Amino acid sequence: MSDRCPKAVDVAVVGAGPQALTLVTHLLQKKKSLRDRLAIFDPAGTWMQHWKEQFAALDIPHLRSPAVHHPDPDPYALRRFATSRSTELFPPYDLPGTRLFEEFCEDVVRRWELSDRVIPTRITHIEPTKYRGTRRFRLESAEGSTCLARRVVLATGEGLPNFPDWVKSLPPLHPPDALQHSNHIDLRRSHLQQRRVLIVGSGLTSGHLAIGAVKRGATVTMVARREFYGKLFDADPGWLGPKYLKGFHAERDWDKRAAMVRSARNGGSLTPAILLKLRQLARQGKVEFVENCQIATAAWTNSGWRVEAALGESGKTLSSQRFDRLWLATGTHFDIRQNPLLAAMWETHPVPVVGGLPVLSDRLRWGNCELFLMGAWTALQVGPVARNLYGGKLASECIVPALTKASLALPVSV
Repeated sequence: MSDRCPKAVDVAVVGAGPQALTLVTHLLQKKKSLRDRLAIFDPAGTWMQHWKEQFAALDIPHLRSPAVHHPDPDPYALRRFATSRSTELFPPYDLPGTRLFEEFCEDVVRRWELSDRVIPTRITHIEPTKYRGTRRFRLESAEGSTCLARRVVLATGEGLPNFPDWVKSLPPLHPPDALQHSNHIDLRRSHLQQRRVLIVGSGLTSGHLAIGAVKRGATVTMVARREFYGKLFDADPGWLGPKYLKGFHAERDWDKRAAMVRSARNGGSLTPAILLKLRQLARQGKVEFVENCQIATAAWTNSGWRVEAALGESGKTLSSQRFDRLWLATGTHFDIRQNPLLAAMWETHPVPVVGGLPVLSDRLRWGNCELFLMGAWTALQVGPVARNLYGGKLASECIVPALTKASLALPVSV
C-alpha cells in the first residue's frame, strides 16, 4: 500500500469515480472537519480515471445525463462553468460534452481541495474486526498492507461482463481481438479498415461502438433480440424524484422492487440522436439492423465468424455472412455475492440478496455495521437510477447524514 496510506482512518472511501466524488463533496459540505479524517483509495491514484478511460475507449462525445447532474452539491455549478462553452452542451436538456464534463470535474476536485486525496492502491479485502474494544474494518491492499477504518463507503459499482450462453460454449480457437465484450474494447486501438463487425446488443453502448467502428472504416451489422428503439434517458425522469420513488419506497416486497427496477430500465435503449445517426449510416450501407433475432451458435473459421441465428420477424439471415469481429454489447451482470471485496462480510454480517442485489438499510448500510454501498448495488433502495450520476446524489443524501449526525451512528463499542 502507498506510503501515504494512514494506519487508521475515520472514513474510508473505496473508489474514486463520479459517485465517490459526489459523496465526498456532499460530505465536506456538511462537515468540513472530516477532511483530515478521510481516505480515498483507488488504484489510479487520481479522480475519475476509470470513467475517463471508458468514455475515451468508446469515443463517447457527450453524456446522457443533463447538465444539472454532476458531483458538485450545487446543481447549477456545471452550467456556470460552461458559460462560455455553450456549444459543448448538447440538446435536449444541455447534455455536457465529455471534455467539458471531465474539465468541470477537475474544477470540482480543485475547488474542494481534493487533488492529493486519492491514495494509489487497490483494496482487495474488507473485513470487520475489533480494535481496543471498538468496531472497525480492516482494509487490505493488493500489496498486503492494511488500514483500519471506523466507517467504509464502497463506491465501486462495476458488475461482471454478461456473456450469452452461446458465447460461453465457444472453444478458444479465435484470435483475442476477434471476440470482445464492450467492457474490454478500445476503439482507439482497433484496426477496422474494411473489416466487418457484428455487434450484439441494443443499448447505447452498441450504438457508440457501431458509430466508432464505421468511423474507422468498418461496416457493421447490429443484431438484437428486440427492436432498436430511442429513449432520451435509460430510466424515466420520474425516477429522480417523488413521482415514482414515493411508491417505490412504499413497496416493502423486495422482489417487487427488483421487478420495478428491471421494468424501469427496460433493457438497453439508444438515445434518439444516436438512433438517427445509425439510421443515416444504414441508408449509406454502412450499418445493417437485424432485429428480433436470437443468435444460436457461432464458429470461428480461417475466414472469420460464421453465425447461425433464429430468424426474427424481418426474415433477415446472418448465416450467409462472414464477420471479422464479434463485439458483445450485452451489458453487465450484478451479483453482490461475487464481489471479492466482501467475501468476509458474508461470514459475520450476511444480508438478504434479491436478484443479485443486497438488501441494505435506508441509509445504505450493510446490515448492522458501518459499511455503506453506492452505485448499482443500491438499486433496491435508490431505484433504477442508482448507477447513474444522479444516483450518486441520491445515495449521498442517504449516507452523509449517517456519517455526520451522532444520532444516526451505530454503537462503536463491541
